[in-house]
Parts: sequence; structure tokens; C-alpha cells
Amino acid sequence: MENLNQRYQSVIPPYILRRIIEKGSEHQRQYARHTLTHVHSLMARNPVAPAYPSQVQAGTVKRAIYDAQNTMTLPGKPVRQEGQAAGTDVAVNEAYDYLGVTYDFYWQVFKRNSLDAKGLPLNGTVHYGADYQNAFWNGEQMVFGDGDGEIFNRFTIAIDVVAHELTHGVTETEANLIYFEQAGALNESLSDVFGSLVKQFHLGQTAGQADWIIGQGLLAAAIKGKGLRSMSMPGSAYDDPVLGKDPQPAAMDGFVKTREDNGGVHINSGIPNRAFYLAAVALGGHAWEKAGAIWYATLCDSQLKQNADFAAFARLTIKHAGERFADAEAQAVENAWREVGVLA
Repeated sequence: MENLNQRYQSVIPPYILRRIIEKGSEHQRQYARHTLTHVHSLMARNPVAPAYPSQVQAGTVKRAIYDAQNTMTLPGKPVRQEGQAAGTDVAVNEAYDYLGVTYDFYWQVFKRNSLDAKGLPLNGTVHYGADYQNAFWNGEQMVFGDGDGEIFNRFTIAIDVVAHELTHGVTETEANLIYFEQAGALNESLSDVFGSLVKQFHLGQTAGQADWIIGQGLLAAAIKGKGLRSMSMPGSAYDDPVLGKDPQPAAMDGFVKTREDNGGVHINSGIPNRAFYLAAVALGGHAWEKAGAIWYATLCDSQLKQNADFAAFARLTIKHAGERFADAEAQAVENAWREVGVLA
């Protein structure tokens, strides 16, 4: 079994890579097999948390982007440091910009000074591997593959994917939810929640205006799908001959029991994802102002245990909704969890 306090999280679930290995063309299978093998090798590691000095004033991001030049050596060649102008490499510019937007979101909305709340520099490596079909957070930095152009586009293309992976660093610092079964699905859901909120923050969208798709633009033009996951309608993100149909359940009556993917952490995350969507739409306005504030307070609550299940998390969100706002907000949050079957 993989390390449960997982510090390596990748955006493409193993079940998608396995499906490509089964249904893709020969070279698509080869790339997916290579990526899946690499993901498993990452999960077998148990890295030591890096120690970063706080080098900049709170509220000021410090970024560095590297180019792996299609190797798998990290961090790679330095290509853009904080404050340097944009160049011609789109992936470098997207990684730099989206790391900055994610920092700005956490600082401006929650007064959080980077992922660890202590000013952690945000580093990213682009052009990792050859047609590498994934992006991941390794506990120290972001790493982006280029995709193969047939199934996946470059992994810097979607701001919510970048913010999703970075949020694993926030969750690790706060609740450190174990990466297994319901706690692991909460871990993944929190990354989707705040990944989507970063995109909405960047675009200035309200909850009603947002698309609630994770990874829009990541799927190549030939793939039949909108993105990797839908928070509003889990199970509807894609339906494609190669990728198959999005397997995420939208409620507890569809909860998947599996040993794959650490007990279904990417699949079952659709349930708390939809609960957040329902709460955000019911509360209205910009989703980070109420629903996001409630979920963030819950994530940072010392009562949230590492092995928390959906129900334990739900009860804490209701508590924080009532404490931060009023009974109406608490009822809206409770109704969302009831609709997805987490609370009876």
C-alpha cells in the first residue's frame, strides 16, 4: 500500500492512465504506461519536508521556474525568477503566472502567506519528461508534463489544475489528511474546491457564473469531454472511447469501494465536491466569500482529524458556518451535505 501521509499527489488518477493503456494507440499506451510507472515510483518514496527560510515580506510571492528540458531531473535549468519579464515559452509563463495567482488568492482572501503560511517560495518545473501525461506536487515544488497533444494538452494550461496541486501543500500543512479512502477523497476534494476558487477569483466570477469544471482545456481537441472532473455534476466531465466515462459518483449511494487509487480518492471526491458546489450556489455571491471561508476554516480546525470521514468534515463545516455567519448559512451547508447523502 502507498504511503498514507502522501506528499506526492498527481492530477491524473491512475484509473485514467490504466484506461489509456487498455484503449489507446500503441504510442499512447507507451506514454501512459511510463507515466503510471513513474507515479507509482513517486508514491513509494517518503521525502523529508524541506526547510525554507522566510526570505520575503508576507504578502509578496517568491517564484522560480525551471525547465527540465524533457528529462526527469529536478529542478532543471532556471529560466525565470521572481520579477523577470515573460519570455516566449508559454508553459514557463503560465506556470509563473498561475503560481502567482494562487499565492495572491490565499493571501488576499485568507491572509495566508503561501502554502505553509510561512512564506514558502513557489517553484515549478516545466517540460518534465517526454510527453509526460501528468502534473504533480512533490512536497517541494510543482512539476508539469507537456502531455502528448492527443489526449492531454500541456499541464500548465489550466489554472485550477495548478492551484489544485498547490493546495495539497496547504492541506499537508494544516490537517495532513491521510491519503486513503474518505480522508484521501476529502484531501482531493479540498484541492478541487480551492483550485476552482482560484480560477473563479482570477476570472472574477460568482458561484452562479462559474463552470465548476476542473481542468478545462487540459483534454486535447479529439477527446470528448469538458475536463477532468465536474463539481456541479460529478460523472459528466467526459465520455470518450479512450478515456471511458467519468466514474465519479455525485452522492453516497454511488460511493465506490475499491483498492485502486488509494481506496478511490479521486473517484469518491466527487461527493464532497458536489456538496461544496451546492453550498456555494445556495450561499451566493463569490464562492470564496462564504462557502470558501467555511471550508478553509474547517481545513484549519484542529478538531479535523487526519483520518476524518465525510460526515466528520461535514459536521465541522456546519459548525463554522454558524459561527462565522448565521443560522441560515449553517442550514444551507447542512442541506448540501444532506442532498449528497453524507448526512442522513
